[in-house]
Amino acid sequence: MNETRGGADALTPHSMVVLRDRPVVALSPALAEALAECGPRVLQIVTSPASRLTIPLRALAGTPKATWVVAPGDGYYEGLTGRPMRWDGTAFTHVPDATDYAPTYKTRPSAPLGSHLTLTFQARPAENPGAQIEHLLHLITGHPPLGWGPTEPLKHPWNGPDLPRAPHLILTGKNAIATLNFSGETETTTLVVAYPPSTRPPITDLPPLIDALTTKTPITALMAQLSPGRPDLTTEPRWSGAASPIGLAAAGARTGPPGFTRQRLGPPSAPLTWFPLGDGRSPDYWHRHHQLLTHLNNPTHT
Repeated sequence: MNETRGGADALTPHSMVVLRDRPVVALSPALAEALAECGPRVLQIVTSPASRLTIPLRALAGTPKATWVVAPGDGYYEGLTGRPMRWDGTAFTHVPDATDYAPTYKTRPSAPLGSHLTLTFQARPAENPGAQIEHLLHLITGHPPLGWGPTEPLKHPWNGPDLPRAPHLILTGKNAIATLNFSGETETTTLVVAYPPSTRPPITDLPPLIDALTTKTPITALMAQLSPGRPDLTTEPRWSGAASPIGLAAAGARTGPPGFTRQRLGPPSAPLTWFPLGDGRSPDYWHRHHQLLTHLNNPTHT
């Protein structure tokens, strides 16, 4: 195996494998370096069933660039889906004839689950890259960001929204974590706010919150969803329940399919239309999300 700066444990033409046997695995500088060195390969992060991923690393493991592989001792499985995997000599791949989830994936989480409220929105890059998320965190948590950095743990305390326009940044707040991705003329922000089991997320407050956000930050699209999750904002390699849609906002004065309600938000100069999809309690409403997207993407409805 060729030595790599990111500390790969195995390197093949199809994969770069790194072993991480620790309670919490984060998007560390070493993993970021390994990802940068992967090239066309997929980064495969192998942990034990006792390990948990942070939100930024979990997001990465849900893309084609990286895979979370769990080794319970009697085989392998994908940490985010529970699908059994095997080593084929060049990479961990899904077992083609598997008919069930890995047994460990079906065991109960090790701690009580609360809720994760996830807001993903797109906007044109602001003059100060951190201004949008600073405003949103104030609105939803009542507190400013705590720190920021390109990798974890975050090295920089929050001193205002004047951040470098790096391709990828991570911010933390009170019971919250956000990722910022800059690509061309688009800034995509994903904010995850954790609530303990005894606290109901402020779902009914989302329309006025989004309206307040757009007074300073014109946005082009926003998606809100709710999912079961640990209050410490980490993810176990176990089934914890499906995400459920809450609502979707689209720029402009838009109409939805028959049966969809809508609410106009934002200033007249940058209107936004909010479509409620569900209360976050049932994943069955994803079919409404698909129906709405199909309608909005039809040029005859713009």
